[in-house]
Amino acid sequence: MNNKLSSGQLKVAATGFLSLFSLVGIMFYGLPFFYDFWVKDFGWSRATVTSGNAVAKILVGLFGFVAGWLIDRFGPRRLMISGVLMGGLALVGLSTVTALWQFYFFYVFSALGYMCGGPLPNQVLTSRWFDKSRGKAMGFAYLGIGIGGMFVPQIAKWLNVHFGWHQALMWLGILMIAIALPMALIVKENPDASKQESKPEEPAVPLGTMLRSRPFYLLLIGSMCSIGAVSGTSQNLKLFFSLDLKYTQSEAANVISLVLLSSIVGRLLMGWLADKFQKKYVMILIYILVASAIPLLYFALTPGVIYLFAFIFGMGLGGDYMIIPLMAAELFGVRVMGRIMGLVLTADGIAEALSPFLVGWLRDRSGSYANGFAALIFLAVIGIVAIAMLPRKKMEV
Repeated sequence: MNNKLSSGQLKVAATGFLSLFSLVGIMFYGLPFFYDFWVKDFGWSRATVTSGNAVAKILVGLFGFVAGWLIDRFGPRRLMISGVLMGGLALVGLSTVTALWQFYFFYVFSALGYMCGGPLPNQVLTSRWFDKSRGKAMGFAYLGIGIGGMFVPQIAKWLNVHFGWHQALMWLGILMIAIALPMALIVKENPDASKQESKPEEPAVPLGTMLRSRPFYLLLIGSMCSIGAVSGTSQNLKLFFSLDLKYTQSEAANVISLVLLSSIVGRLLMGWLADKFQKKYVMILIYILVASAIPLLYFALTPGVIYLFAFIFGMGLGGDYMIIPLMAAELFGVRVMGRIMGLVLTADGIAEALSPFLVGWLRDRSGSYANGFAALIFLAVIGIVAIAMLPRKKMEV
């Protein structure tokens, strides 16, 4: 970011960082750390423990466009506050579950928290406050995901050792609220006109025009496929490491932390590249990294390969979620970002939900992750092709 940030821009950057640290870094990447505990303690299958995310995201996904409309109409701040509270309380609730219906009930709250307080409102908030340095600003906000995701396996491991996994999950929920809520309460939703980065106001592309356009569906398909590949991989890593490769809790946590550490480098690098080069080509590069990393899991027992996977996959993971709103803003402008990203994130949420469940289900049926990994590679390649077909210029009104 440049050296002349206003206090409002600094607050927006801090708000994005801390809310994504909590809602995505801690909650989204933290919950899979507990999957193997649910399998061992409750006798649930891999498909069952990954289905909580699937069922919740599908039920809540229908709310995505409504959430986008509410953000465009009333601003992202109030939605973000409610999302932080719901996400934190969802983890507290999940720490108490003893039955499957309770598991699904609190997972729905976690999905609501993710939708209301996670990427969607932060993408809109950042796009409103930043223009020329939007890529770097988005990259900084999304650092929260990488740093939160890097630390949460270590924090969860330590809490589990000292208090058991139930208390570990409860404390993570409390920590989420304590970290993200204060900044969400004080951030301003819109910059003063005199403090905005100077750029002539552009006419908004009508929503109906976007929905009839080829670029919208290419972006939708490309992002769904790559998000599905990323989510299906990351949500099954702990199960793969702990139950299939027989890693200790410490070994599994360390590799997952390495993935998220690499994602920090990926976010910074891809944010910088997105401000320097055509966002379409940066998006293709990110998707190639994801597609090339997953095959390495077939050779996970070969010494050193798992660390190569962690580095390459983490780089792709770091840029994957961040590049989508940047590409959407490039194609359609920022004035309808809430609605357009509400639609895109709803579709992405479905892919993000179903992909881990599909991979877990294939593992349960075949006794191996081979078929699941092949499906993820196929998805990633489709994503590359779809984005390669996108135009390079903004849609005309």
